[in-house]
Amino acid sequence: MMKEQVTFMTNIKNLRSNRFWIVYILLLFAFLSLSLLVMMFDWDKLLSIALLILSIGMLIFFVYRISLFYKEFCKLEEEEEQWSALIHFMPDFVCFKDGQGKWIKVNEFGRKLYQLENIDYYGKTDLELGELSPFFKNDFNSCYTSDENAWNKGTLLRVEESFAIPSGDIKSFDVLKIPLFYPNGKRKGLLTIGRDISQQKTAESMLLKREKLSVVGELAAGIAHEIRNPLTSIKGLTQLMHESQNVTDEYVKVMISEIDRINQIASELLALSKPQSRKHNQVALTDILRYVMNIMEPEALLRGVELEFKGAEHCQIEGDRNGLIQVFINLFKNSMDAMPEGGIITISSEIIGNKAFISISDQGVGIPPERLKKIGEPFFTLKEKGMGLGLTISHKIIQEHRGTIDFQSTENVGTKVTMTFPLG
Repeated sequence: MMKEQVTFMTNIKNLRSNRFWIVYILLLFAFLSLSLLVMMFDWDKLLSIALLILSIGMLIFFVYRISLFYKEFCKLEEEEEQWSALIHFMPDFVCFKDGQGKWIKVNEFGRKLYQLENIDYYGKTDLELGELSPFFKNDFNSCYTSDENAWNKGTLLRVEESFAIPSGDIKSFDVLKIPLFYPNGKRKGLLTIGRDISQQKTAESMLLKREKLSVVGELAAGIAHEIRNPLTSIKGLTQLMHESQNVTDEYVKVMISEIDRINQIASELLALSKPQSRKHNQVALTDILRYVMNIMEPEALLRGVELEFKGAEHCQIEGDRNGLIQVFINLFKNSMDAMPEGGIITISSEIIGNKAFISISDQGVGIPPERLKKIGEPFFTLKEKGMGLGLTISHKIIQEHRGTIDFQSTENVGTKVTMTFPLG
């Protein structure tokens, strides 16, 4: 039986003060010895009897306390067996290491996972186990690194770890590492608990593939619908010119316009699908917003729209300037289109925690609730002449910046778009 099978009771220290019991036992033997000496040398019999009674009383008390200790030991040992059985049969990886990173105890799941059934792992570090089990050497080295990260952090560390097993499968684990310290700050131990999420990851991957196929289907249907309309116009005009043998400038202008429309659809689809080589540098969101406002100011004046910038803070993020300009121009245009009678567009920026919040609010017609949830889907648009790809592209750019975008709208009141970006 391996060393770790030694019960937890062998490691229990100081159930009560050791110093107290050492002194107590010494006094007991001293009283017994003194009472025997008094009896042997026929000294004061009363003193001898008193010492003997005191010694017997102390002995009875000692036996009583030993019996209590024994019951306490049995209770603790029973609890230890229950906890050991619970940990042993858990479907999760559970491992305890000492303050030097040496393996002290691991449950059955962990032994089978790392094939440690025939390896005496007790008292060995991850690096030493890597030498004993070459297949898992890189994985043990990774464990050593993440353990150090947990020690340095000083609090619970949650990581996701994946590695191959001899069967060829990839195992993924949601791992919790809990460092323990003595009161003086010295390392005491490290508890590691890992939950197998391999099936969950596989299911997520399959779901993602299904979603991609669904999006491809939606895109195909949208492309067919959007291109069919201008093609129908071009076909009709071509047939009309063929039958009448009359080519007019008006027909040609319409055909060129429809061809331009098809070209625009193709260009926006390419922008949506083709990976963009964006250069991410330190950029100031407020500066970009003011730049876009200057660009949009002439169009806003023509439409009777006032651009108002308030509550701005200097928000520095890691991002692509041109991509962000594209997003803001698209959102400004949407807000203007929603206010045919004019109004105010309010732009604000603020920092909350480690994120920058940008909001663009208009006083437009608003978006019905049933349509609000479709915002950003390919080919979904509220405009008569729109194609519904502008916001889809904006979503994509914001995701590339590890940001989020949210729409809040009330009909006949207006719409507020809120974007968040991690600070650079």
